[in-house]
Amino acid sequence: MFRHMIAVQQMARRGICSSARRQVDNKVPQKQKMFQEDNGMPVHLKGGSTDALLYRATMALTVLGVGYTLYELGKASFPRKKD
Repeated sequence: MFRHMIAVQQMARRGICSSARRQVDNKVPQKQKMFQEDNGMPVHLKGGSTDALLYRATMALTVLGVGYTLYELGKASFPRKKD
């Protein structure tokens, strides 16, 4: 029983992937330093051009959504006349 538990633990530690393991650099300290430096930039834009693109896309979709909602509310508040 004990031998079976050790085998299961080794399999769990090894993982399911059969490809060769590769070392991944720990980039967390560098990211923390980048996001914590005081350079006057908002934190949601400190990630670079990808963050800026995502921010602008989100703002554009928000403005379009609000505009469309107001249009539909205006359209619903004035019912069509029946001919």
